Amino acid sequence: MRPLRPEAPRRIMVRAANWVGDAVMTLPALAALHAACPSAQIEVVARPWAEAVYAAQPGVSRVLAYDKDGRHAGAGGLLRLARELRERRYDWAVLWQNAFEAALIAWLARIPLRLGYARDGRGLLLTHPARLTPGIRRVHQSSYYLYILRQAGLLPADPPARGVRPELHLRQEDRDWAGRFLAAKGLAGARLLGLAPGAAFGPAKMWPAERFAAAARELDGRFGAVLLFGGQGEAKACAEVAAGLDGIAALNLAGATELGQALALLERTDLFLTNDSGLMHAAAALGRPTVAVFGSTDPIATGPLGPRVALVRGQASCAPCLKPQCAEGDLRCFTSVEPGQVAEAARRLLAQGGGD
Repeated sequence: MRPLRPEAPRRIMVRAANWVGDAVMTLPALAALHAACPSAQIEVVARPWAEAVYAAQPGVSRVLAYDKDGRHAGAGGLLRLARELRERRYDWAVLWQNAFEAALIAWLARIPLRLGYARDGRGLLLTHPARLTPGIRRVHQSSYYLYILRQAGLLPADPPARGVRPELHLRQEDRDWAGRFLAAKGLAGARLLGLAPGAAFGPAKMWPAERFAAAARELDGRFGAVLLFGGQGEAKACAEVAAGLDGIAALNLAGATELGQALALLERTDLFLTNDSGLMHAAAALGRPTVAVFGSTDPIATGPLGPRVALVRGQASCAPCLKPQCAEGDLRCFTSVEPGQVAEAARRLLAQGGGD
C-alpha cells in the first residue's frame, strides 16, 4: 500500500464498527487518525445504537446515523445513504467495519480514497487495501484497527499487540441527565455497584444470573444501591439478578435508557461486574473498577483495557471456543467460576485505592 499524505484530506468519513464494544475498541484508532490529520473534519457513520460512543470524541465533527431498519433499509435505503454521503464530498473513507457493504457504500458515494482491510471479498472496492496478516489476527482488537492506519503510513510504529487503552468521552447533556436521575431516586452521592449480566453474542458469554446475584450479596454493605445495566434483550437476565438480591436496593435499567444515558450512569459506578460485553469495554475506558468474567471468548483479543480491571476465568480446556452456544452443553467455562472468586477479585481491585 502506498503511504497516504496526512495533509491531503479536507473531510474524512469513518465507518464505525457496528457493536458498542467494537466501537469502543476503535477509539484509539480514531484518536490516531485525528492526530495524523488534525486539519481534517472527521465524520462518523454509525448504527443508531452506537452513536453515543462517538458523539463527544475529540476530533469528531459529526455523527451520521446509518438507520438500516428505517430510512436506509433495503437496497433503496443503501443507495439513499450513498447519495447522502456523496453530498458530503468526502476525500477519504476509513472503514473500521469489515463488511463488504461498508466498502460498497463508500464506493457508491464516490469517495476518492477508500481505506480498510481487504477481506470479505471487497479488495477491489478499496483504493488502499490493508493486509490482514496472521500476526494482526493475534493482536488485541484495539490494535487491529490501528494497523489499518499503520499500513497506510499514518502511524510511526506498530501498535502494541496487547492493545491501546480507549478513552471514552461523554456528552455533558448525558452526564447532567444522570445526575438528575440519581437525585430523583435518592441516590445522589451514593456508592453504586453496577452489574451487566447480559451479552448480545449469546449464552456462552453469560455467567449465570444467580451467580451475579450471589457475588453482589457478598459485596453487600459496601454500596448504597445496585444498578443493573443492559439492553432490552438483557431484561430477563437483569430481572433474574434483581430477584436474587434478597432485598438489596436495585434499579433495573435494562432497556430503560438510551446508550448515552447508560454510559453516564456507568461513569458514576464505584465498581462494575460484567460479562465480556460492550459495557465492559465502556466501563474500562471510563476508568471504572471493572471485574469481567470470561467464558467462551478470548481476553487476549477482547479483554477490557483500563487502569483498574480484573479478569476471572474458569477452568475449561475447551475455552476460548469463541462460540455463542456451548457445544458441550454444560457451560463448564462459566460453571467453574464461583461467586466468591468474583467477589474476592472485586475486593482486591477496590483495595488498590480510589474505589473503596
